[in-house]
Amino acid sequence: MKITDNIIIYEAHEFPQLLMQPFYSDYVGIVICHQGMFRFCVDGTSFVASEGETVFLSKGVMFHVQETGKNLKYTLLFYRAEQIRHMLGNTVVTMRLYATIYPKPCHVRTTGYEDMLTSYALMVRKLELEKEKSGELDAYCVHEQKLLLMAVTYRLCSIFSASFKAAGKEMERKIAIFESLVLLIEKNYMRERSVAFYADELCLTPKYLSVLVKSVCGQTVQQLLFKAMIRRSIYLMKNTTKTIQQIANELSFPNASAFGTFFKKHTGLSPKHYRNWEEGMNRDFILYL
Repeated sequence: MKITDNIIIYEAHEFPQLLMQPFYSDYVGIVICHQGMFRFCVDGTSFVASEGETVFLSKGVMFHVQETGKNLKYTLLFYRAEQIRHMLGNTVVTMRLYATIYPKPCHVRTTGYEDMLTSYALMVRKLELEKEKSGELDAYCVHEQKLLLMAVTYRLCSIFSASFKAAGKEMERKIAIFESLVLLIEKNYMRERSVAFYADELCLTPKYLSVLVKSVCGQTVQQLLFKAMIRRSIYLMKNTTKTIQQIANELSFPNASAFGTFFKKHTGLSPKHYRNWEEGMNRDFILYL
C-alpha cells in the first residue's frame, strides 16, 4: 500500500523498516507504548519511550527508531492535519492547534488517555481497512473518519493546553505571540527569511522574539522558517513534476545548487535522491495493519 494521509499500526511488536531509518514525517504523530520500550531519534535528539507512555511528534520532523526492547507492543497513528483543517473553524482555532500540538518536535509523557488514543487509532484503522478492501469509502464513512481525526486533534489540544494553563498567564502571553509568529511565517516564509522582519511585524526586538520563541518551542525563529521551507520543498517534490530549478526559484533561492545544499543539510539527502527515495517508498512500503 502507498503511504497515504493516515498511517496506522495497531498493537505491533516491531517497527517497519521505513521507520528504522531517517523518515521525514509530515504527519502529526502519536505512538503509544503498551509494553516494553523503544529508543528513537527526532531531529538529531534521542528519546526513550517506556510502557504506559505516549510519544507525540509534531509535523515536519526527521524521525527514526534506533532500538527496541524485548516484548515491545505499541500502537502508532500518523495523520495529516490538513485533511481536517477546513473542519476546525477559524484562524484562531487553527493557530491554537499549531501552538498546542506543534511547539516542540517531540514529547514523551504519560497522559492518562492512552486507552482512548488507542481506541481512536483502532477505529481509524478499521475504516482504512474498509477502504483497502472496497477501493473507497462512502461519503458517510469519509466524514466519520474525519470526525475521528478531529476527536484525536481536540484531545491532543486538550492534553497540551492543560500544561500551558498550569504554566500561568505569562506562558499564555508567550503562546499568543508564538501563534502570531506562526501565522506570519506561513504567509511570508517564501520571501522573508530574516528574524528582524518578523520581530518588526510583531513590534518586538529580534533578540526578545528569539528568546521568547526558544522558551516556547525549544527552537529558533530561523529553525521555524527552515522547517516551513523544507515542508514546502517536500510537498512540491512529492506532488508536482516541477524541476529542482523551478522549486528553487519558487522558494527564492539564487540557484538549484544553493537549494540543494540547504535541503541536504536539513534532510540528509539531496533533492534528487529524496525524490527518488520517496517514489521508491511509495512503491514498496506496506502498512502494518
